[in-house]
Amino acid sequence: MNATEQLELKVKPNAGVQLRDGFTGGLGVVLATLGSAVGLGNIWKFPYLTGANGGAAFLIVYLLSTLLVGLPVMISEHMLGREARSEAVHAFLKLSPNKKIPWWLVGASGVLAAFMIMAFYTEVAGWVFAYIFKALGGGIFTTDPAVTEAAFVNLISNPWLSLGIQWVVLAAIGLIILQGVAKGIEKTAKRVMPVLFGLLLIVVVRSLTLDGAAAGLNFLFMPDFSKLTGAAILTAMGLAFFKLSIGMGTMITYGSYYGSEQNIPVNAARVMLGDLLVSLLAGLAIFPAVFAYGVEPDAGPSLLFITIPTVFASMPFGHFFMVVFFLLTSLAAVGAMLSLVEVPVAFLTEKFTWSRKTATLVVVFGLAVTGSLAALSNSVLADVKLLGFTFFDLFDYFSQNVLLPVGGLFIALFVGWVFGWKKVEQALTNRGALKNTRLVRLFFLVTRFVTPVLVLLVLLNGFGVFGK
Repeated sequence: MNATEQLELKVKPNAGVQLRDGFTGGLGVVLATLGSAVGLGNIWKFPYLTGANGGAAFLIVYLLSTLLVGLPVMISEHMLGREARSEAVHAFLKLSPNKKIPWWLVGASGVLAAFMIMAFYTEVAGWVFAYIFKALGGGIFTTDPAVTEAAFVNLISNPWLSLGIQWVVLAAIGLIILQGVAKGIEKTAKRVMPVLFGLLLIVVVRSLTLDGAAAGLNFLFMPDFSKLTGAAILTAMGLAFFKLSIGMGTMITYGSYYGSEQNIPVNAARVMLGDLLVSLLAGLAIFPAVFAYGVEPDAGPSLLFITIPTVFASMPFGHFFMVVFFLLTSLAAVGAMLSLVEVPVAFLTEKFTWSRKTATLVVVFGLAVTGSLAALSNSVLADVKLLGFTFFDLFDYFSQNVLLPVGGLFIALFVGWVFGWKKVEQALTNRGALKNTRLVRLFFLVTRFVTPVLVLLVLLNGFGVFGK
């Protein structure tokens, strides 16, 4: 008996069926899934990578990457989750036609990726939550970048504070997860996402009314392809993975909560467009203000914590808008963290038929222990490195550059070459109820022939094959 068969036998028949919750309706599906896709990547990573890679030209490549890589993998994950009615590992166990091939490892890779991302993501989220109080207190309301830099360094280099804010974030997310899919994740998304959009629009309006804002708009929407490099193209493709929460088991898990009537291609397209809208709004909130006050747009990761406070301090009513900005940034982190924690929680409930409470407590405790390595990477563990990385950087690099593209690659290969056209057609047309066969055929061809090649390039780039 091979490893796959042994693992499958350990799963009781219909394991987890009685425990399986689900989304209650179309709006809840879209908002919860959008909450998973929208995160710090939209408010933090997308702006600084766009700024560092030439602005509008990078944005165009990112959009194409989303259509050819991100959207096909997202649709694939939703489909596999709903067809199996299981989280990532058990979805492949159920759907693989050849049990001797360990396709379940793809799901396991996603569970590991979600766990590793949460190990450092909760620390970054903790910084953002801490900055709400820093903004309220006025300690970072200054035009001197040396002051904002010192404030950030003091935050991340304080071991007890770093651990404390991470554990508070984990406790808050754990409490929501304990409420279940409908009463916890979906209910939170319905409250958080409208507030997020509202706050973001407030900051956008303020930014666009500044003198000199036009330069920021030109940077964001007037492409200069001479600034576009091969490395930037690969970065845009990799960003599509990180921002859409694909390749990490979240979309398979969320797909397992979809009702049979849900139009998966349409829902995925709505999520993609919503995610893109949030990213564009974040760009509109940041770049006009950055250019209006003469700040370099390629400030890198420090853009959020060091550069942005000085920009707000320079504008009228800046104190208010700084508080609003960090509040909306913290809200953006909530939905993504819920989906990431749900992945290992769902796995444990199905693998061991544990209660949601037990699985959540185990996952939160495990993240508190593992995440502490990332939280202390800028203080007591700063000199402890593996493969030249601190624990924070190792979790970030390995999950984003290895696990996510590996997961996306094999998901595309599984759907295109193993699951096959007939099953894809049946699943995405809702057994013929939807008249979208041409659209499904286009999806299938892209997923089978185009997406794997592009994802492979992202993976090879993560391994440094194309240089730096």
